[in-house]
This record gives sequence, C-alpha cells and structure tokens, in this order.
Amino acid sequence: MTPLRDHLQQYLTIRRSLGFHLSTTERILRRFVTFAESESADYVDTALFVRWQERYGSAGRQTWAARLGIVRLFAQWLNGIDPRNEVPPRGLIPGQSRRPHPHIYSDEEIRRILNAAAELPSVYGMRGLTYSTLIGLIAVTGLRVSEATALNNNDLDVEAGVITVRCGKSGKQRLVPISDSALARLRAYAKERDRLLGRTPEPLFISERGTRPKDCSVEYNFASACQKIGLRPVQPENRHGRGPRIHDLRHTFAARTLLNWYRQGLDPNREMIKLSTYLGHSNPKHTYWYIEAVPELLELASERVSRSLEREDQP
Repeated sequence: MTPLRDHLQQYLTIRRSLGFHLSTTERILRRFVTFAESESADYVDTALFVRWQERYGSAGRQTWAARLGIVRLFAQWLNGIDPRNEVPPRGLIPGQSRRPHPHIYSDEEIRRILNAAAELPSVYGMRGLTYSTLIGLIAVTGLRVSEATALNNNDLDVEAGVITVRCGKSGKQRLVPISDSALARLRAYAKERDRLLGRTPEPLFISERGTRPKDCSVEYNFASACQKIGLRPVQPENRHGRGPRIHDLRHTFAARTLLNWYRQGLDPNREMIKLSTYLGHSNPKHTYWYIEAVPELLELASERVSRSLEREDQP
C-alpha cells in the first residue's frame, strides 16, 4: 500500500467514526489516489488535480466542482500531516453553487419506474426485486439513498410500523413511521429475499451479489429504469445520462406533503417542524427550500401571504 492510499484509509476511517456516510467520497478519492499512483505522485498538489481532470474531464463543471471540494478536504487533512501536500484553491473550477431544480414525479411516473425496476435483467431475480422495493420505499418515505441502503433487518419494527434510520446525515438517528401498505411490501420482499438467498442476511436490502447495495448501484439501476420508460435518454456504455434523479423522489415526497397541508388549510409554519424531523433536516430552513423550488408551492404560499395581508388591512 502506497503512503497516499494508506493516508486515504486513515482519513475515511476517522470521518466515518464521526458519523459521515462516505460512499461517494470514497469512490472519488480512490479514483484520485489511483491516478496519483499512476503519476508516481507522493504528494497532492493543484497540478495533480488539473492533470486528473484533463485525463477524465468528460463530466460537467458542477460535477468537477463537487469533486474538487472532496479532494480539497482530503488535501487539507494531508497538509496537516505533511505541509508538502498542497490544497487546490477553492476557485480552481469556476461554478455557481446551486441546487438543481427538482423533478416532481407524478403517480404515473413512479408506477412506471417501479415496474421497469422490477423487470431489470437478473440472474435469479434478486436485482429487480430489490431495486423496485428500495426505490418504492424511498418514494413513500423520502429517505435518502444512503439511509435506505444502510438499513438492516432489525431496523424494521413490524409491530410498531416504524423504521429506525441509523445512518442519517452527519450520523443522526431518527424514527420514520411507514404505512401499512409499505410495511406489507417490505415483509413480502424479506420473505422472497430469504427464499432466493437461502438465508436471512443482516442488511434489509441485498444486491444481486448477495451484499448490501452501494449508493452508486442504486443510482445506476434507477437510471436504467428511467431510460427504459423514456424519462432519460438511452446512453451508450451503460452510462446514467441526464434527467430526473432518484433524489428527486425525496423532493417529491416533501412537496406533496406541503401541498396537502396548503390544500387542507393547515398552517405550514406550524407543521413544518414535523416534516423537518421526518426528513432528518438539521434546520427547518432546508425544508422551506421546497416551497421556493416547486412553482405550485410558491404560488400557494404567495396566495396565503396575500390573504393574510388583506386581513391586516381591513378595519
């Protein structure tokens, strides 16, 4: 093991001990370190990152800006060990940091995605079974992909109808109630999963290889299902392509919850803390963002404010 790879392993271990879920970070940094080893680089510097980008620069600017952020954190840690490691400047890749506009799925789109996921080619049926169930759970609960893949069997309380999310953002835990129909689907999945495997595994969801699915595998299979039904253009070489994301299912869940509150005449300001807690947001302001991101929600919120101002103006 080279010094850089050894330092990477230490870095990942320390951050995981602090509660960070690092699936994407690990994947990016392992690729970067592999490139550094191919360049016989003993230390990280800006020129190394630039050469890496030039060699593998087909991704968009925002993607490379995100990769720069990941590498910069690692380089800062390395610099504390050995100052010969250079931290690439923050503005190396110009780009405006902004959230992508979410795609709010219709019921019909979700149904078609789940049907396409269930039909994903599989050696013995586990692939379609797992990814259709996992995607469905995300759609009805708003879980993050990393939270869903980290679930174990004992995180599902069948009697109470509650899921314990152990690996929330920044290591925070929370309880997520689920509907009777979702619970029944999970129980049916677990029964068929155990039959196919011939055993009961520790993870709730199992990949075709009999292991816990990785976040990137979930995103790939979701993209494949979306390509099959035309939500994403078909790509060569099994690429994801561009289009609605699996994370947009979380946005859809939040937006629909807020829309229902407005339509029922409830006060979103009073109800918002419930949704923030359910979604695992550290601050309600992150939940309020959905109002700005979804035009119908922004219109309903504006109408509510206008009515409130009219009442204040009345003698």
